Amino acid sequence: MENFKLTNLFNIKGISAPSGLLYSQNVLFLISDSSNYLYQYDISKKLLLKFPLVKDAKENIEKVNKPDLESITQYGNQIILLGSGSTSKRNAMFTLDLSSDALQKQDMSALYEKLKTVGALTPEQLNIEGAIYAHKTMLLFQRGNAKGSKNGVFIVPNHQENGIRFVPIVLPTLDEIETTFTDAILLGDTIYFLACAENTTSTYDDGEILGTILGVMHAPTFEIIA
Repeated sequence: MENFKLTNLFNIKGISAPSGLLYSQNVLFLISDSSNYLYQYDISKKLLLKFPLVKDAKENIEKVNKPDLESITQYGNQIILLGSGSTSKRNAMFTLDLSSDALQKQDMSALYEKLKTVGALTPEQLNIEGAIYAHKTMLLFQRGNAKGSKNGVFIVPNHQENGIRFVPIVLPTLDEIETTFTDAILLGDTIYFLACAENTTSTYDDGEILGTILGVMHAPTFEIIA
């Protein structure tokens, strides 16, 4: 992988704790793990809009009650937002139809319980931080930052509970701490992912961030190639 340098393209004011972004038709869709708004930033107009996902939507929600929206992906005209599943209040999925602005909310508790079983994870270890929907299959990226947990990808065909697989993935270390997934996107047969080394053994309590990496993975095999 060639060396490159990240530079600041623009600043977006008015969003606290952004946790995921999606680019579509010169618009950035952003989510925050402490908010129940979907943010839309029009790049050409430099305009930020807020789309409430629930009645009486709030920003800067206290940690114990926050929805912890960590994953955003797109399939056709549908934008899909997912909570991390790290507590019982973080199990929601929202789908927004861009052609009609129709919004739906679904409780993912049953699916998340199945993920714990398939991945041999305790309730404290599940932590979904990235999602990709392609070829009628959802890929959910498990962040293994809890004690005894592991990184990996859940393969969920057609949003169904049957046929789910979990592929454990060993990521590089920083300062002797294994990095853990924080987001992922798909381009062709290549997955680009972010992973950070966080000095914590909890999906709930934050720790010191020791560094972040950008990785490349072969999508059909989940082999890390850079």
